[in-house]
Amino acid sequence: MQNWISKLHSFIKAIKGIQVEKGVTEISGIDIVNADLFVEDKKIGKVKGVIIDPQKWSLTHLEVELTKEAAAEILGANTAVRNRLAVSALQKGKSCCTEKGVIIKVSLKQLPVYLRPV
Repeated sequence: MQNWISKLHSFIKAIKGIQVEKGVTEISGIDIVNADLFVEDKKIGKVKGVIIDPQKWSLTHLEVELTKEAAAEILGANTAVRNRLAVSALQKGKSCCTEKGVIIKVSLKQLPVYLRPV
């Protein structure tokens, strides 16, 4: 148990700032959580957390909360919902996380493929 905790502390220190692109500033996990989430220039929700694969020590998903309107349009739900969004749906490099928020590269129509219930 102590070894796992030690690895987790090391990992947290390592991801406090993730290098996005050579010569570009870092992205802090704190900056991503609670960031607005956009697809096709439309705000669809907020990032509520990050999901890390502990075996590979890599970010796999963002936990997102879709607005009621977005949940209805994308999933056919009638309330706001939380889902896990695969990071493969995001832009690579600095364009994924802007001052505006987190930008999804796939279309609104493709988005359900990248979402999983929490």
